[in-house]
Amino acid sequence: MAIKFFNTLTLKKEIFKPIKNKRAGIYTCGPTVYNFVHIGNLRTYIFEDILRRTLEYNGYKVKHVMNITDVGHLSSDEDTGEDKIEKSAREQKKSAWEIAGFYTKQFQKDIIELNIEPAHLMPKATEHIKEQIGLIKILEKKGFTYKTKDGIYFNTSKFKDYGKLGKIDIKGLREGARIEKGEKKNPTDFALWKLSSSGEKRQMEWDSPWGKGFPGWHIECSAMSTKYLGQPFDIHAGGIDHIPVHHQNEIAQSEAAYDKPLAKYWLHGEFLVIDQKKMSKSEGNFITLNILKEKNFNPLSYRFFVLSSHYRKPLNFSWQAMEAGQRGLEHLYNQVSNLKKTGNINSNFKSKFLEAINNNLNTPKALAVIQKLLKSKLSDSSKLATILDFDKVLGLKIKESLAPAKIPEKVKKMAHRRELARQSRNWQQADKLRQQIKKLGYEIKDTKV
Repeated sequence: MAIKFFNTLTLKKEIFKPIKNKRAGIYTCGPTVYNFVHIGNLRTYIFEDILRRTLEYNGYKVKHVMNITDVGHLSSDEDTGEDKIEKSAREQKKSAWEIAGFYTKQFQKDIIELNIEPAHLMPKATEHIKEQIGLIKILEKKGFTYKTKDGIYFNTSKFKDYGKLGKIDIKGLREGARIEKGEKKNPTDFALWKLSSSGEKRQMEWDSPWGKGFPGWHIECSAMSTKYLGQPFDIHAGGIDHIPVHHQNEIAQSEAAYDKPLAKYWLHGEFLVIDQKKMSKSEGNFITLNILKEKNFNPLSYRFFVLSSHYRKPLNFSWQAMEAGQRGLEHLYNQVSNLKKTGNINSNFKSKFLEAINNNLNTPKALAVIQKLLKSKLSDSSKLATILDFDKVLGLKIKESLAPAKIPEKVKKMAHRRELARQSRNWQQADKLRQQIKKLGYEIKDTKV
């Protein structure tokens, strides 16, 4: 069954045709490791995980590369402001390397808890300075660069297809620009290499043919994607906020350097919205996975909540919606818990599931197929085998939910004390203990005394 994706490059849904038969190279934009990632970021990583799992479920051998931006991402997309990692290091009174290392590990913990498959390769920008300098030198030789007092810039007016991703109106953007151009020749020009100023004390800087400095944010992705996947590769994915600037700039510098497309298919996930604004660190309205856990949400209930909406639609976050997501996941676990043994996968329902997931990763429809399956007259063993097969894509850890939970001794003792309180009709004490047990992630179902 053919796989179809909505390609931001053509603004059309297209049948996926890989460059190499039954192989797929995917590059996804990873985190800038100066702070915890928020659940809006994690929505994008879940969508990309479904993308990878869908390809693998269809028999593709996938090579997935996700970068770690540990230098060069300034506080503004217009190449102004302070390096986010250097700023975080100053505020926390730590080295930039310590900041990058700490938040990289936190990100890796988050994706494990959300059952996101780690990328096969997670290259760091700081470990690929040589490749980035090499790419800039190619662009310089071909006449796409110019130098200002603060760095080496890419001249976007020399790349005729600039803005082709998502059909951005670059002419209108340039004419209506309100940003400070400084020495830039065009408002859309961007830094390839930033020079350290004489009064600046940076922790992360390197020698280059143009002077001591550090790479621009965009050049990192171009250098690393081409190194590990070649050019062109099959799929580039990320959040929709990358379309106007970051991904346009990747395309411009990569295609200007090598005279061939960067990627065949571009996929973008929509925002997670809170109070009618996108969730972001700059807005100060972000929620981390740790905050969800502190409120006794299973991280996988957030994954379930995300899968209940299509990746190309904005998703409204609220605590009520999270509670509904938790109930939905628990309901699914309870439904499956009644199915005791596995049998044969049902080909009819598998076909329906493939039809949903292969149609631009339609996870809400895929979840609906599971509910139809559970309500069908199939044998319990066939239902279980088929659902476990589907979970290879959905990643909700349904098989693990079937294993009896090992209850900690502390919880057992609290439950015993509560039962004694009930028997003595001390309802206030019993209710208090019930709430304490619930905070530890366990629910008690009462029987009549």
